Amino acid sequence: MGAFEMEKVKGGSPYGAGTYAGDGSRQPSELELEQGFHQGKYIAGITKKLKEAA
Repeated sequence: MGAFEMEKVKGGSPYGAGTYAGDGSRQPSELELEQGFHQGKYIAGITKKLKEAA
């Protein structure tokens, strides 16, 4: 369900993970941090494959 929950404010868009910080008083939620971690891992995997193919 993750991206479609409506109970909490959370960042993210079709372009990738994100967070709503406003004036900096709000810290990223565990869900936002997890989404960012997995997106970074995914991008690193693609980068590794591209480097190996070059």
